[in-house]
Amino acid sequence: MKKLKINNTELAYRDEGSGQPIVFLHAFPLNQTMWNDQVAAFSSSHRVITFDWRGFGASSLGSEPSSLASFADDLAGLLDHLQIKSAAICGLSMGGYAAFGFYRKYPDKVAALVLCDTRASADTEEGKQSRHEMASLARQQGTPPIIEAMIPRLLGETTLRTKPQTAERVKEMIRAAQPEGIAQALFGMAQRDDSTELLSKITCPTLIIVGDEDKLTPPSDAEKMHLSIAFSQLRVINHAGHLANLEEPSVFNQTVRDFLKQLS
Repeated sequence: MKKLKINNTELAYRDEGSGQPIVFLHAFPLNQTMWNDQVAAFSSSHRVITFDWRGFGASSLGSEPSSLASFADDLAGLLDHLQIKSAAICGLSMGGYAAFGFYRKYPDKVAALVLCDTRASADTEEGKQSRHEMASLARQQGTPPIIEAMIPRLLGETTLRTKPQTAERVKEMIRAAQPEGIAQALFGMAQRDDSTELLSKITCPTLIIVGDEDKLTPPSDAEKMHLSIAFSQLRVINHAGHLANLEEPSVFNQTVRDFLKQLS
């Protein structure tokens, strides 16, 4: 893992393989290691980029409050440093929100989009309040209550019942996050722009993936995006919740691989 200072923030990243670039953007409140299975699967045929959002994993928090706009700028800075003019951008959950922000500001840098277990709409007032309460909890008590609150939401019922090792892996990633990084990301998500009107303006090839057991951004949200993005593809992964790439990695990888082949 390498580190680079971008926008006054030290970001930890990986750059493996060669060929068509694909960038994987991690979910809240995890880190880039959630993509380990994808790095292993795709680095033999693609140039694979992953990194930790500021305040997560091995990245520093930075001097300015985090926002989805700052995340997009961090990604742009990383791509410029790596001399990558455009890449396929795969974002899951919060990574999907960042992907929308990145496309809005840097459309020429996006060769294709893979939107996983995410939504285009902004938070409701109730949703914003919930994020603010969780941010306060993280600042006051650290990661333990965040783990308790998030595990049942992030993972599908099948995974919770049959794959304890996946649940433990997710817990470890949450433990590695800085409480203030968690809080700032929550505020950033609560304040993010509504991307619903952006959907009809997306012209690059787009794949939408959702777990059939996703409680946070259910298949109905994915269907709405699919109907609004011209020529998009929708794939539902059975027996997966909000973290489809971790819960059903083989199916997820094949789904993304099939999509990327169409871009060649």
